[in-house]
Amino acid sequence: MRRLLLLAPLLLFTAGCGVVQSSQDEATDAAREVARKVGERLYGQRPRTGEEVGRSASGMDGVEVLRVIGTSTHDGDGVDVVVRTSGSAYNGWLDAEEVTVRRCFAVRVSPKSEWREDPRDVACPDGPALTFAPPPEPPRLPYEELRARLPRVPEGGRVDEAEVRRTLAALDLHPAIRTEVKAGSGRVGVVLSVKGNGFDAQDCLLARVGPGATEVWVPPRIQRMPGEGGCTVGNALDPKPSPH
Repeated sequence: MRRLLLLAPLLLFTAGCGVVQSSQDEATDAAREVARKVGERLYGQRPRTGEEVGRSASGMDGVEVLRVIGTSTHDGDGVDVVVRTSGSAYNGWLDAEEVTVRRCFAVRVSPKSEWREDPRDVACPDGPALTFAPPPEPPRLPYEELRARLPRVPEGGRVDEAEVRRTLAALDLHPAIRTEVKAGSGRVGVVLSVKGNGFDAQDCLLARVGPGATEVWVPPRIQRMPGEGGCTVGNALDPKPSPH
């Protein structure tokens, strides 16, 4: 009996050490899960620069971006973003103390990445977390100006395509705004658009000048999705019906 009593504190100490180690592992797993969610939110086929990837990751709760490797998700092996996350677990065996760890992981962003791909454990780079400038705002499409300046042609009149082009030139548009003009069936169609990313709805403005009517409008979002043809001069000349 006495021998058993002497062994009890040793067994308790050994078991306690095992619990502490288990709590560290659980906390690390929790930190890894945060990094895995970063990969989930960055997952996709849309081309992005390394700066765009880093900026997106840095805006997520509980995530610090320490390094961005690669210039584009679609170049070479894609982009690796090194993030630092934290995780916690409770050591309930000894004194219910919370164990918190901070760990670093590399998250790969590439068309070849797999959904819920495990982030790689890496050593934390030296230095503070990276900061990123906000993304540039796209230029505003001049709806009111275009509507006010486009020529009005009376019923039975003739639309002058050259006059429409002169009107657009006088607007002094931002260089990033693309213009397209086309005449057809006695009318002139106009498109002002900003280059999209090939995945989200494109920003565009359509106009049609015809005898008795000058119209300016923004197509419904579903028509501005890639492949829907909403931001084309053909849609300006002969508008598609609005989706229900």
